[in-house]
Amino acid sequence: MPSTEHEEIVAMISGGLGLEELSVEEQRAAMEGSAGMFPVEADVVITEVDAGGVPADWVTVDGVSNAERVVLYFHGGAYVLGSRNTHRGLASRIARAAQARVLLPEYRLAPEQPFPAAVEDAMACWRWLVEEGNSPQHMAVAGDSAGGGLALATLLALKTAGADLPACAVGLSPWIDLEGTGPTAEPGAVDDPMLTPDGLRTSGMQYAAADLHNPLAAPLHGDPQGLPPLLLQVGTREILLSDSTRFAEKAEAAGVEVTLEIEEGLIHVWQMLPGVPEAESAIERIGTFIQRRCC
Repeated sequence: MPSTEHEEIVAMISGGLGLEELSVEEQRAAMEGSAGMFPVEADVVITEVDAGGVPADWVTVDGVSNAERVVLYFHGGAYVLGSRNTHRGLASRIARAAQARVLLPEYRLAPEQPFPAAVEDAMACWRWLVEEGNSPQHMAVAGDSAGGGLALATLLALKTAGADLPACAVGLSPWIDLEGTGPTAEPGAVDDPMLTPDGLRTSGMQYAAADLHNPLAAPLHGDPQGLPPLLLQVGTREILLSDSTRFAEKAEAAGVEVTLEIEEGLIHVWQMLPGVPEAESAIERIGTFIQRRCC
């Protein structure tokens, strides 16, 4: 059963976030305004860099981050919202748990810069990391929601290019089906206070209207054979639950090592919520997963 802390947050957002009634600019402003809810601790160091032409932050923790271990982390926001600012808190907690440096890029957003802009930026960041001397065997890619989908798309793009793959990847409630065809995206299938099927499908059209089945836009349609070990975390109170379950099934059938963690009653990207026991536990497991594989 979810914790009291989790349920207090659910009660605060019951009835939905109301973002769909706002313009894209208003939605972005609302998300940016929430960044203060996800603080960065005093020992976290943020350093801005140009990662192959993509603005990005190095997120490290004094005395904790391992110089060799790197996580390339993509923020969520349906490919339309979100930024380094909104996700530094989550990135710093993953840096601490994984004892890693985290590169947090400001990839281009739709609808101004639709697919494949985000994937191009992700690949530019990966190439930059490798050119800077970072070894793929010590690297992970990760992300939440659309960022989780972008992490998986990056794996598929690297495989197609014949490039070295990272040691592992992590998806927090990854969005990998832009059309919302999964059973949990059916109307009334789950009581999701964060997302609606219509809202996601609208964002999917904004991001990749002409490429809804392109595996680099919607990784559910890709071939996962040969991908590195995956950790997928998702809650049962999410319309994206069936994105993770379907991709996990497909990847396992292709011989990929998949750890699928389905958390009863939890909401979309609960890992972001500071002070929520389930979030702290999930971040710890992410850190352990990355440390074991990026050694």
